[in-house]
Amino acid sequence: MLSNQTLEYSKRLAPVILAVDALYTLETGETEGLVVQKLRTKEQVLPAKFKNYAEAREALLILKAEAAGLPEPDRRVYYDQMCHSLLAFVTWRMEGLPFAEQLKNFIHVPAQPASDDELDQLRGNMRQLLNGMGYTGDLAAQCAAWEARVRVPADEVAELLEAMMDEAWDRAEKYLFQIPAEKSDRMRVIPVTGVHFNAMCNYAERRVHLNVDPVLTRPGLKHLTVHEGIPGHYLQFKMREVDLLEGTGAVDGSLSVVNTAGASVFEGIGDNGLRMLNWLDSDDDRLQSHMNRYRAGIGTGAAWRMHALGWSKEKVADWLRSQSLVGGEGWIANRMGFISAPSRAVLIWSYWWGEAVVAPVWEKAPVAQRAEFLRFLYDRVHSNDSIAMFQ
Repeated sequence: MLSNQTLEYSKRLAPVILAVDALYTLETGETEGLVVQKLRTKEQVLPAKFKNYAEAREALLILKAEAAGLPEPDRRVYYDQMCHSLLAFVTWRMEGLPFAEQLKNFIHVPAQPASDDELDQLRGNMRQLLNGMGYTGDLAAQCAAWEARVRVPADEVAELLEAMMDEAWDRAEKYLFQIPAEKSDRMRVIPVTGVHFNAMCNYAERRVHLNVDPVLTRPGLKHLTVHEGIPGHYLQFKMREVDLLEGTGAVDGSLSVVNTAGASVFEGIGDNGLRMLNWLDSDDDRLQSHMNRYRAGIGTGAAWRMHALGWSKEKVADWLRSQSLVGGEGWIANRMGFISAPSRAVLIWSYWWGEAVVAPVWEKAPVAQRAEFLRFLYDRVHSNDSIAMFQ
């Protein structure tokens, strides 16, 4: 349980987050800013009234200083980093901030893309699996043949995902905990086209908007099931919402905020989902796991080339195309749209770092402490550093 002091702190932080988001959307005219989801709470949460970013900065500096006095060690770390992220975002809007500094200060990761050595290791892992599965030729040819074998036609995707959502629910209740809702509350799948994401969890309407422009595969859809549904975003939002309506959850946890200290863990819970559900049960799944890491890695490479090195969009798209292995032009288009948005460009790093920070903590937690760890994981928003503080 969080202390009353921390709960009160969160009630003062949440309106400031909403105010920064409002200042940004008013300034830019964008429909989406920092806050992309807002959960129900026991009491209504409204944006603080700031005339400008300078007033928001003053409030955030006070909150950052106060974070040092919170009783819970992990909350002191998380809220200090969250305020740091928001202060950096305000600085970016007021004065400008180089891309490398955005990476370090928004989401608290090293200012560099996935390295050639890391990408080579992932290619080697995929090559080894594909060789063992009997595929021949170079890696691109092997991946193309594998993709053709496991491809799911667009008109069959929704039905398959619905079945996978049901199975993920059942496995969560077997291996994790009883979900505080009826299965009818789970996410429903809505195919979409021409968007700049692979899939998006619209928790308020219980819909997963799935981009069917890229080539979709059965193991890829299984990954999307756990990432957007259970034990990923649906379950994250559900557990937070239950606490918020009971008055035991931190109010800032009602907000899903991008480009901040919590971004990597937020994505990493979903990307670690197959492990948590004991559902990583075939070479296809293992290959997809490496492919997900690889795609996140080349996503950072593409964003770095565009925003840090100044490559043209055409040159970046060509580079991404030369590296992608699977997914087709639909995947290239949605990645380019994602990394081209100034307010989203650094967010691609959260997919690269997410699994890397969540999986080791999950594996390290003794089985006897898994229930306690799951409460720690779902009931609080975490940064890369605070999640590692589980005892």
